[in-house]
Amino acid sequence: MPKVVSTPSANDAAVARFRADLTALTGPLGESEPIGLAVSGGPDSLALLLLAHAALHGRISVATVDHGLRPEAAEEAAMVGRVCGDLGVRHFILTQDRHPGMGNVQAKARMLRYRLLGDWANREGLNFIATAHHRDDVAESFLMRALRGSGVGGLAQMSGCGPIPYTPDTKAKLIRPLLGWGRAELARVVEQAGLEAAQDPSNTDPRYDRVRIRDLLKREPALDPEQLARAASNLADAEAALDWITEQAWRSRMKRGDSGDLRIDPNDLPAEIQRRLAARAIGSLSPGWDGDGLDRLVAQLMAGRTATLAGVKACGGEMWHFGIAPAHRRHR
Repeated sequence: MPKVVSTPSANDAAVARFRADLTALTGPLGESEPIGLAVSGGPDSLALLLLAHAALHGRISVATVDHGLRPEAAEEAAMVGRVCGDLGVRHFILTQDRHPGMGNVQAKARMLRYRLLGDWANREGLNFIATAHHRDDVAESFLMRALRGSGVGGLAQMSGCGPIPYTPDTKAKLIRPLLGWGRAELARVVEQAGLEAAQDPSNTDPRYDRVRIRDLLKREPALDPEQLARAASNLADAEAALDWITEQAWRSRMKRGDSGDLRIDPNDLPAEIQRRLAARAIGSLSPGWDGDGLDRLVAQLMAGRTATLAGVKACGGEMWHFGIAPAHRRHR
C-alpha cells in the first residue's frame, strides 16, 4: 500500500512556486474557498495533489475519473483514495455506466471526463478544478497539431484558465497551474514523497500519436520542450490578438435581422478574420456546434454558394447571410 513518506513543506521552494502559479490563475482566494483537483494516479497528477495539499492547507477536494476502459483503472482510483486518506483529503471516484463507445476512444473518454468533472464541480460548489497538464504536454500537442496542419488557434498553448470543455451548464473554471513545469520536475516531487505512481499502458502504446511524438522528443535533443512550449505561448498571444480583431469586426460588420438571422460584410477582410466571423455566426445560431466542417463552409461562402452546417443555412456573395435552416434541410 503506497504511503506518503515526506510531503513537501509549506515553505518548500517548489510549493511557493506552485502557490504563485496557482494565484496567477485564480486571483486571491477566500480563506476557506476549496479547489478541486483531477487526479488520475499518474505521476503528474500525484505531483499536483502533493503540491496543492502543501500550498492550500486542507482546502482541496480530489476527483478520480474511472472511464471503465481498463481493468486497472478501479485499483488506480482506489490508490488515489488511499493517498488522499493519508493526507486527510476528501476523495471522489467519478464513474458513468455508459462506455465511451467505438471510434476515437481517447477523444470520447476526454469528453466524458470533463463532463463528469463539471457535474462534480456543480455538486460540490467548486469554482475551480485544476488539472496536471504541464510543459511537456504543451510541446507534444504543438508538434501533433503542426503535423496536422493546424492554424494559429490549434497551435496555441492551452489556456491556463478557462471554461471546462463540454460543460455549458458548469460555471467552474478549469485551471492548469503546472504549464510552466516539466514532467521530470513533477516526477521528482512524487519520488521524494515516497509514492509509486500508476502507469497507464496507453502512454507507451505506439498506436497513439502522442506516444510517437513523445518518443520523437526523447530521441531529438534539438526539439526542446521548453522552446516548443514558448512557441505555443507566443501563438496564444497571437490568438488573443486575432480574437480581439474579430470582436471589432463583428461589432462593425455584423447586422442582426428581425427574425434573428445574421448578415456579415466580409469584403476587404483577411481570410482568417472572415473564417472567424463565419465560425462566430454558426456558433451563435447553433450553440452546440463543435467547429467541425467550418473550412468547407467558408470555401462555399467565398465562392458565392449556399451551404448548410449544424442546422444553419449560410449564403455567400457580397454579404454573407446566416439563418436557421428549414427543418428538412438541417444536416452536418
